[in-house]
Amino acid sequence: MTTETLPHLTRRITDCKICAQRFAATRTAHRPRPVAWLSDTAPVLLCGQAPGARVHESGIPFDDRSGDRLRDWLGVTRDEFYDRSRFAVLPMAFCFPGYSANGSDLPPPKVCRETWHDQVIAAMPQVRLTVLIGGYAQKWALDRAGSVTDTVRNHADLSPHLLPLPHPSWRNTGWLKKNPWFETELVPKLREKVSSLLEAREVS
Repeated sequence: MTTETLPHLTRRITDCKICAQRFAATRTAHRPRPVAWLSDTAPVLLCGQAPGARVHESGIPFDDRSGDRLRDWLGVTRDEFYDRSRFAVLPMAFCFPGYSANGSDLPPPKVCRETWHDQVIAAMPQVRLTVLIGGYAQKWALDRAGSVTDTVRNHADLSPHLLPLPHPSWRNTGWLKKNPWFETELVPKLREKVSSLLEAREVS
């Protein structure tokens, strides 16, 4: 596979309409709006689920309450977070999947991942830490089933270049209360890793 330049690949992703009919059939009946926040210099790659409705409107990843919580976990400001020389974002689907008839979030379409992700990863060889946010990203990267709780709890068993997190959604507030070890043990490790990588980037 020939590796494309990231600007060209980003343009192709941004213009993608492969899920147009799928989205038109959802409760929201929305049009595709891929949110491609990629970088060929950022040392940290954030892999999440898919844009939500607010991100679909703004075109900015994690531009919501989940993003506020994620930035707190990472120990960075909003300006630092949206500096593409620091962070790149690769969701499991670049578009908002929409809502089902009963108002539930639809899963990220697999066709997005199958179409784009290998190309994106090949175009970002500089990444030193991949943060796997939520079950969809963890199953993709680790190629195995398992609960988010077990995967996050056993993060030390993974490559030092991978770090799993629960999704920062407000819906997971109960999970955080039941698993206080996450914020007392893993979050400090995450902040230390991120800080070290960003400092090394500044020096180089």
